[in-house]
Amino acid sequence: MKQRTWILLAAVFCLLTACTGPWQVMDGDDMVGKSYTQITQDEAREMMARDDGHIVVDVRRQDEYDAGHIPGAVCVPNESIGAQLPEALPDTEQILLVYCRTGRRSKEAAQKLFALGYTQVYEFGGILDWTGEIKTEEPPSAAIRPVPVLVIEANGAVFYASFADSPAAEAFAEQLSTGALEIELHDYGDFEKVGALPWELPRSDASMTTKPGDVLLYQGNQITIYYDENTWSFTPLAQIGGATREMLLDAFGEDSVTVTFRVEWSE
Repeated sequence: MKQRTWILLAAVFCLLTACTGPWQVMDGDDMVGKSYTQITQDEAREMMARDDGHIVVDVRRQDEYDAGHIPGAVCVPNESIGAQLPEALPDTEQILLVYCRTGRRSKEAAQKLFALGYTQVYEFGGILDWTGEIKTEEPPSAAIRPVPVLVIEANGAVFYASFADSPAAEAFAEQLSTGALEIELHDYGDFEKVGALPWELPRSDASMTTKPGDVLLYQGNQITIYYDENTWSFTPLAQIGGATREMLLDAFGEDSVTVTFRVEWSE
């Protein structure tokens, strides 16, 4: 008697509500009725082959996506889906094919996308089960820019110097790009070799204490290579890395010396 009464009440309830939903169709543990549509990976592959404006949505993290994803998929991490439409998915009527790693996050993301108003959301599980092509993102490489290097030669010795960050250094490198320059350098004060340039370079003098290997502009029209310390106002041109007094004197000697300056480009 009680059972018949319960059935009758259920029937009356159905009539009163016109048997309207939202009803959820159960598929195992997943409720996939009036929400997103769950499909197999074979069905997803067939849909991907169609020219219907669909978009494949990878809802894993960006690092997971970069490590390997279905070609053409866009990365919309599940945790980023909130109350606003994702920027990568502006059309709520577009067909969305959603996947993740194992199928857990994709179900969650598919439900959230449907709740946001997307009308054609299809979830097809995880990439771990995907047997199709997988693309790996290569990290972007920085553009390689050639770098000018100052080459200094004297008595068979060759030194490589890094140009300073100064207008004078830039102008000097530009002048040398048209050809090598030979200058007679004279010893001065037992701490530098100095000689006249054939042109003026822009000055940005500042007081400094020199060190071995400094290549400096003096009074706008003289170049000096220091092999010892001195404090004065100069404009930096370049620096011979790792140079010592002994190394420089072995190459330049203690008297006048002819020095060749040229520029090379290194990557």
